[in-house]
Amino acid sequence: MLKSLTATAAGLATALALGTSVAQAEMPEQLNFGIISTESSSALEASFGPFLADMEKALGVRVKPFFASDYAGVIEGMRFGKVDVAWFGNKSAIEAVDRAGGEVFAQTIKDDGSKGYNSLLIVNKDSEINSLEDVLKCDKTLTFANGDPNSTSGFAIPGYYVWAINNKTPEDCFARVVNSNHEGNAMAVANGKVDVATNNTESIYERLAKTNPKAASNIKEIWRSPLIPSDPMVWRKELPDDVKQTIYYFFMQYGRFGDMEKVKHERAVLANMSDGWGPFLASSDAQLLDVRQIEIFSAMVKAENAGDAASVKAAEAKLKELQAQAGVVGQAGY
Repeated sequence: MLKSLTATAAGLATALALGTSVAQAEMPEQLNFGIISTESSSALEASFGPFLADMEKALGVRVKPFFASDYAGVIEGMRFGKVDVAWFGNKSAIEAVDRAGGEVFAQTIKDDGSKGYNSLLIVNKDSEINSLEDVLKCDKTLTFANGDPNSTSGFAIPGYYVWAINNKTPEDCFARVVNSNHEGNAMAVANGKVDVATNNTESIYERLAKTNPKAASNIKEIWRSPLIPSDPMVWRKELPDDVKQTIYYFFMQYGRFGDMEKVKHERAVLANMSDGWGPFLASSDAQLLDVRQIEIFSAMVKAENAGDAASVKAAEAKLKELQAQAGVVGQAGY
């Protein structure tokens, strides 16, 4: 059995080496890897740096991280050909697919094998706010830190589950509304700068608990969403097929194939990325269907409240189309 596994790994390693050497002639001199701004650039660079170094070595081309001050910057980078491959959330991936010529090709999973995470509302541990019901009193006495408008867990998911289905908006409820990334929102709550903020289980319980346990200990969770599909990896659809195949193989073999020292190293690298990842799974644009439906439903609720019958009808038709697509792929994966 061990002999067979060793032979298989050796064959795969040879295939990768051959595939890379053949593809190098067609590979660009540099690949730009977009990383959404969930926290500071320095923290993200430390988290993703070892993975990008391994990618660079395997592909034989320079792999340069691309950072922006917000999610839109990475989306626009892909739109104008300055980002070739990127880590997105589901909401920002929708924007990348629809507006920037992106295509989902892989999905992250946790190092424990789980394939999702949750959006949160958080407050300071000493706050008298203890539930969503307390927030929805909407007495305009509190301050709120919303997420980046292109964030899945920081904006789209609470936008539906907290606001749309309760026929409220943040502006209806709070004296002041600001926007920041997950790290910024967490620190604002921990330091008493805002009363309520959006966040997610990855940012609070995996990243912040390790990087700033004192701040994490000052945070209290008051609401948790249903499970959100784990984040997608997206490439520019217009990349040459042989380049995409080479990138795809690198992602699929990483942390899986090769001798035990290679696998051990790569698993350790993955475990230190973002909230702690395991080997990537194959995926496609179908991964985005759940969040697309939530967004359309939110738009439909808003149109109904505004008495816009034409927009309601258009939303209903789009929702029906998305549900049909989900019926084809939903049970079989992405």
